[in-house]
Amino acid sequence: MITVSVLERALGALVMGVVLLDVFITVLYARIGTGLIAGRAAHLAWLAFHRAAEAAGTHRGAVLSFCGPVILLLFVLLWALALTLGAGLIIHPGLGTGVQAGNGPTPTDLVTALYAGGSSMAIVGASDFKPTTDAYRLVYLANSLIGMSVTSLVLTYVMQVYGALRQRNTLGLRLRILSAETSDAGELLARLGPGGQFSAGHSHLTSLGDAMAEMKETHHFYPVLFYFRFQESYYSVSAQAHLALDTVSLIRSTLAGKDTVWLQESAAVESLWRVAQMLVVTLETTFLPGDPPLAKTVNPDERQCWHAHWEAAVSRLAEAGIAVAREEAAAQAYIDLRAQWWPHIARLAPAMAYRREDIEAHGLAVS
Repeated sequence: MITVSVLERALGALVMGVVLLDVFITVLYARIGTGLIAGRAAHLAWLAFHRAAEAAGTHRGAVLSFCGPVILLLFVLLWALALTLGAGLIIHPGLGTGVQAGNGPTPTDLVTALYAGGSSMAIVGASDFKPTTDAYRLVYLANSLIGMSVTSLVLTYVMQVYGALRQRNTLGLRLRILSAETSDAGELLARLGPGGQFSAGHSHLTSLGDAMAEMKETHHFYPVLFYFRFQESYYSVSAQAHLALDTVSLIRSTLAGKDTVWLQESAAVESLWRVAQMLVVTLETTFLPGDPPLAKTVNPDERQCWHAHWEAAVSRLAEAGIAVAREEAAAQAYIDLRAQWWPHIARLAPAMAYRREDIEAHGLAVS
């Protein structure tokens, strides 16, 4: 017959096994869309912050900016508490027999077991409770090794997350500066090819494509980056992808003359176009319910808005001495290209509490 003590030990081992598996998947396996506890906890934390931000009024952006760091702290606390619980359940049946207090009688309550279990996760012999049998000495040794290993892994993970976050923010700032702090694709393209000379601009496009490819992979390794939201919208994935894809759309639809054909067909432009879309769709399919939208039929109001944006870009490019196609066919080509990627960004941006004007703003967007 299975006794209560056996069930308690089995439950403790199961709890520790689930936590260790979650740490393995989150920290070592590190692929987006996986996880047992951490991913669900992060999503619930984001929902709580989102509701709190809506009630915060003008401080909405500031409240949301704390979500990412709090989620990392939540990971640490959840893993630590769950490992302590598992170790405590394993040790509890042995209190007074296989585990003895250093002085006086040994308490046998669950709180004491949790204290002994938590202490065993650090350094063997660091608490008032000592194992007195070979079986519990092995339990203490295993707990110590697990505790030290998980602590090292988690500390390394946190540092790597912030390194990846710095890379993402650096890319956002680069795009912002290259566009003269407007986050406008027409302005960015005008400064990449003043006078129609795109040789240096091609190098920038290549570099931006490489940086965006790195950012896509960092989100695969560290999905928690999705929940780091800053008040400045140009740090967001949506704004960065929008600016990159809008720039490529203008290159392919609006640049005219034989001198720019090479740029339109270059690997740098193709790479930036593909990786920016892959990044947005990857985040969309992972964090949002339902299937990604297909390229949509543009309604008249949307078409008028995009057409006005295209006209403003054409004027800015012509002012910079860049040959442009002004006919309606070029405008339609731009609209067709934009219809391929805008639905994804229009769906992803609100998921991180950004508005359309934040993503397309010409000034410093703070929400």
